[in-house]
Amino acid sequence: MNEEHTNGSPLAAANKDAREKMLSGSAWMTVGSITSRILGAIYVIPWVTWFDAYSNEANALYAQGYNIYNIFLTIATAGLPSAISKMVAHYNGLNEYGVSRRLYYSSMYVALAMGIVCAIVMMAWAPGLSNNDPNVVPVIRSLAWAVLIIPALAMSRGFLQGYNWMAPSGISQFIEQVFRVVYMLGATYLIMKIQKGSWVDAVTQSTFAAFIGALGAGAVLAWFWMRHRREMNELVNRGKPNRSVSTLSLIGKMVYQSIPFIVIESGVAIFMLIDQYTFPWILFRVGDFTRYQETVLYALFAFNANKLYTIIISLASAMAATVIPLLATARAQNDQLGMRKQIENVLQLFYFIMIPSSLGLSAVAQQMYTVFYRYDHAGIVILEFAAFVAIPMGLYTVAAAMMQGISENRRMMKYLGIGIIIKLLLQYPCIFLLQGMGPLLSTCLSMFVIDYLILHSFNMEFGLHFNQLARSTNQILCFSLIMYAVTKTVMVVLGHFISPYGRFTAFFALVLGVIIGASIFIYLALKYRLADRIIGSRSAALRQKLRIS
Repeated sequence: MNEEHTNGSPLAAANKDAREKMLSGSAWMTVGSITSRILGAIYVIPWVTWFDAYSNEANALYAQGYNIYNIFLTIATAGLPSAISKMVAHYNGLNEYGVSRRLYYSSMYVALAMGIVCAIVMMAWAPGLSNNDPNVVPVIRSLAWAVLIIPALAMSRGFLQGYNWMAPSGISQFIEQVFRVVYMLGATYLIMKIQKGSWVDAVTQSTFAAFIGALGAGAVLAWFWMRHRREMNELVNRGKPNRSVSTLSLIGKMVYQSIPFIVIESGVAIFMLIDQYTFPWILFRVGDFTRYQETVLYALFAFNANKLYTIIISLASAMAATVIPLLATARAQNDQLGMRKQIENVLQLFYFIMIPSSLGLSAVAQQMYTVFYRYDHAGIVILEFAAFVAIPMGLYTVAAAMMQGISENRRMMKYLGIGIIIKLLLQYPCIFLLQGMGPLLSTCLSMFVIDYLILHSFNMEFGLHFNQLARSTNQILCFSLIMYAVTKTVMVVLGHFISPYGRFTAFFALVLGVIIGASIFIYLALKYRLADRIIGSRSAALRQKLRIS
């Protein structure tokens, strides 16, 4: 399947090098993203416990504030980090490192201005954005401080990713999460357990923790900048003479590149915002629900399940950040074969990671939910379903990034617009039929349509080898179903011998389920050489270490 293994041509070597960069970059971004997400989920265990009877209301309030924050953060960064990553890779591919450096400096001016404007708007417009809930107002205002400085951090990450240096982004994400979680847990414990204070104040301080985390991430990125400064200066000196490009021209190019990124990267956030503002209105019209019941249902899918299934979506986000500069470099060099190979490699890697992760989460959903939130049958059912929704959502993240990497931004915006229209049309009937799972179903169906349109577009332009991709995909699906069946059976049987309601027993079963599921999939992938086609020669070393013939 992979012709780079069958010949020694320079082109084959270049394709192999590109795949190695993708795997290495994805590894760093995956480690940073997944550890951040796991840490961002683990804090929920003590956090929810300290809120006690107010836990679901606190979760709903937190989710409402963060949905609005995510939109403003996307606007504040203006899609520039991904645009900068792409443009830096483009100029570096042309050996114009000096232009890349000036591009970064120009982006920081934009980041400072956008951060200030968006923070002021959040402060001033918080009452109008609260959906008539006064508790949301202080939460939105607490998050404005993070919007003030995070754009500058995002620009720095995008610049370093343009050099294919993914470690700074991965490590800074983790440190950002550490600082955030330490502050929010400390503040929540102080307010709820020591001062016996207001749960709204505790949520407000928990969201303000985003600003504290950003300060920690900024320190890490500054350290990496100093570490790589000499190397970057040498590249500038050895590159082509610095072209005379004005600062306004660079800013204009960035803005032009970033406008589609704003819309495309906020796709998932837009869908979540649609849920936030339409779910209460629709739910009260399709059934006799109280305000408290609506809040609990919203918390179950928008916060509780979301916190857990976004852990595996973060794997797709890591790949997306890696593939944009690689595709941009291939596009700058007009390397059609290289772009096709990159797209095929990314799709294979995505399926290899996301399908078993999603089925695995569904298999241990009861244990996972109980550990994090206490046993709740409704919450468990929603999480089991949400685990499958993660696949089309994750594919959107990766596929949209690839469309941006090959400069098909206008087409991608059109596809996203179609998806949003479908989401709006399906929202009412889906909530009418499934209530709390309705928003997830409408999102899932909309994302499937967008994903199909993107993959069809790739096939029309590059002629993807779907017949060859199908072999790997079918094996991944088969091995994942075997893993799911065995793990789910073990969890059901185990539930007859230990209580499914306690957190400690659920944690024991969860650990056992993860070990069994991961072991089955890894063994099958190595045994039947699936891993060889995905990660290359590394699989042979793994087979030898694990004594798999």
